[in-house]
Amino acid sequence: MEPESYSESGNPIYHYGGREKPFEPVTGDGTLIEVVDAHIQKYFGGGERDIRVFHEIVSDLVHIDVYCVAPTKDRPWYYLVTSGMSERAMTVPKGAETCRRAELCLALPPDWPLTLNGLPDDESHFWPVRWLKVLARFPHEFDTWLWWGHSMPNGDPPEPIADTGFAGVLLMSPLLAPEGFQEVLHPDGETIHFHAMYLLYPEEMDLKLRNGTEALFPGFAKHGVTELVQRGRRNVARKKILGLF
Repeated sequence: MEPESYSESGNPIYHYGGREKPFEPVTGDGTLIEVVDAHIQKYFGGGERDIRVFHEIVSDLVHIDVYCVAPTKDRPWYYLVTSGMSERAMTVPKGAETCRRAELCLALPPDWPLTLNGLPDDESHFWPVRWLKVLARFPHEFDTWLWWGHSMPNGDPPEPIADTGFAGVLLMSPLLAPEGFQEVLHPDGETIHFHAMYLLYPEEMDLKLRNGTEALFPGFAKHGVTELVQRGRRNVARKKILGLF
């Protein structure tokens, strides 16, 4: 696709309408599933770790399962990882051929209403898993790609995600995963890259579009913003004025 416009920072902006591809049922790539499973077990398994999988029953284009790593004392959060986004290669621009395979991850607080047998039937609790699955399937639905620094608003114009103040997501490097987790080899020899999903307030989305992803770094570092979902966290794009935000 050709970009319809460019942000103030010079990055291309794409607008997607309704999906035109027909539903394409798939059952998943067993070899890939084994590779991703072994990778997650290598970096998160062992000791008191409890790892479960939310299996997708009916799959379209790619089979997306979501691994859920339970909190422990050393890493007190749930860690969610997709398996299946990399089943198909993404459609990337010329020169980005090494970026064709990806998976996604996200962390949730230890008190999130989440059981290792499933999620409550409540959008205020389920939305993190839904966003992971939607993003993982998105590039295959629209013959595009997702990569570090790419962001996606929740609608146009952006609306709050569930009952949070966040209105979009940004893909960046996972900070809460063990060192070395970010890459694994796909069965075909290509590298699978793991990108973390960061939640953004509307003002942070605007700052990113105006000045680029790097404009968020100082605020994120100062206030400890990571891929961990933190309802009510500090909005790093708002300046403190007279003690008020």
